[in-house]
Amino acid sequence: MADMDSFSAVIRRWKPGATSGLAVIDLPADRADALGGLKQLRVRGTLNGHEFASNTMPAGGGVLAMSVSKQIMKAAGVEVGDTVEVQVELDHLPRPG
Repeated sequence: MADMDSFSAVIRRWKPGATSGLAVIDLPADRADALGGLKQLRVRGTLNGHEFASNTMPAGGGVLAMSVSKQIMKAAGVEVGDTVEVQVELDHLPRPG
């Protein structure tokens, strides 16, 4: 992943205005296109330098969002509302059941 471009994004709640629930990052359109478009995908990458595995999902309005777990946010030392540096690519690795 060292040669992959990074992008900055803000961690937000899936449901705007919610004070809890799913946290997501909206991927730039060019990154979404490179991953395969507006569909659910398994991805992996880094968030502020911390490795993660996650999933994407269409967020409406032509936006692809990636879920960000509490565990990932804790490891990266970030929270909802923070701007983070992200690298993301398709995840073809098997995941534990």
